[in-house]
Amino acid sequence: MADALKKTYLSLLLPAVVTLLLAYGARGTGLIPAYSNISVNFIAPCFFVLSVALAVAAPILLRSVFAHRVRNQQTVAELAFVRFEKRLIGVALISPYLLLPAYLLNFPDFYFIGMVLSALYAAYYFYPSKRRIQFEKRIFRVK
Repeated sequence: MADALKKTYLSLLLPAVVTLLLAYGARGTGLIPAYSNISVNFIAPCFFVLSVALAVAAPILLRSVFAHRVRNQQTVAELAFVRFEKRLIGVALISPYLLLPAYLLNFPDFYFIGMVLSALYAAYYFYPSKRRIQFEKRIFRVK
């Protein structure tokens, strides 16, 4: 189970990291210009809120919905738990993808750094380590 979740985790996180590194390199070499003449006064706060919501609030909501759905069950099937974990990882790891337009559009530092922190939180907290999986299996009574 842990290997399948790690595969999902890496397949979702690595493209975001690679494209961000490529954009950073392309901008550093001058292949991609810095768009400083585009007004991001409305877009930057929206992306910031969306990034934090996807990294923090949406996983809490998904966890609550799953806990509510299985509240009367004595045990939870492993397949249902794995689907829940994959969905949780998928939602949380949308946050790193939002960094690319934020970087390319030169968001103000406050918003960009906040988005980086939320993406780092999502990548760190939702890493499917064996210890975390065992803890959640105990919480949800997975057989």
